[in-house]
Amino acid sequence: MRTADFHYDLPEELIAQEPAARREASRLLVFHRDGSPLEHRLFPDLADYLRAGDVLVVNNSKVIPARLRGVNARSGGEFEILLLEENGPNDWWALMRPGKRARLGTEIRLKAPNPDATPAPAPPVARVIGLNAKGHRRLLFSGPALINTCLERLGETPLPPYINRPSPNLRPDDRERYQTVYARPEGSVAAPTAGLHFTQAFMEALGARGVAVVPVTLHVGLGTFAPVKTERLDEHTMHEERFHVSAEAAAALNAARAAGRRVIAVGTTSVRVLETLAARHEGRIEPGEGRTRIFIRPPCKFGFVDGLVTNFHLPCSTLLMLVSALASPGEERGREAMLAAYGEAVRRRYRFFSYGDAMLIL
Repeated sequence: MRTADFHYDLPEELIAQEPAARREASRLLVFHRDGSPLEHRLFPDLADYLRAGDVLVVNNSKVIPARLRGVNARSGGEFEILLLEENGPNDWWALMRPGKRARLGTEIRLKAPNPDATPAPAPPVARVIGLNAKGHRRLLFSGPALINTCLERLGETPLPPYINRPSPNLRPDDRERYQTVYARPEGSVAAPTAGLHFTQAFMEALGARGVAVVPVTLHVGLGTFAPVKTERLDEHTMHEERFHVSAEAAAALNAARAAGRRVIAVGTTSVRVLETLAARHEGRIEPGEGRTRIFIRPPCKFGFVDGLVTNFHLPCSTLLMLVSALASPGEERGREAMLAAYGEAVRRRYRFFSYGDAMLIL
């Protein structure tokens, strides 16, 4: 298949720039894999489609304030830094802008977003010690404290590029709203956005109805926004992401599968974890840590996932390809059906992408 086969037209004004007034106040487009007509509901109506015994699998990774700003210690030139992955204490891979000026040996003094705030310890200094084939810089931080302990003070919420903010930290509530209520282990530089619609009260209500919520962890990286640059899908190299599944989560998931109960992923990141492990372990979920480069696209036979709660994805993105694969096992049928659903969502003025509305695929 070609990348261009997954294009659709999206008016710019439908890209959600702000979260809904309340987490659960979004709309819900229900896509039936058996070909039944689309349904247009509200997100709390998700409960109507779940039944006792179902398992909702959520990604509990926590977004870190990964965007930093600093100046060249010699020239005073400004840099924007997006932390990507920690190698060890004070040792990180990062995306830097402007990258060409971040030569080996360059030292960057980090700046606090609000320099007029109460005086704090001197911020760390970053030194460029490496460069990889992707153009990412390896940074070694030095200072009176570990960079991890300074991020709440120095870092900004790493909103995706299609959300426009005219100045840093213009919306303080982004730090809370661009985070799921069940986020725990830190490590993501982008939110698993399907989970942004859930409140603690709604999850407790689902639990009271016999729906189990099982957490897994996949730390979302920069690759979630990376465009497919190849003309054909089989030439694309998928980004790698780290995951962890606890022994308790694995046991609950395997028990659900053995009993024939439905497993419904919340977000494409949860799908990536489950389908990676099912493919590696003959349909079972084994606990532990790992990395995945799984590229789910039509045609695809899913090994573990029965349904998906997700947001609307960018044209020609690997995430749109994933939901198209789940829509139908056929190569063309799933793509055509999903693009038709997206076309209907555009006509009905759904809100798209991270802060937008939701879709349920069952």
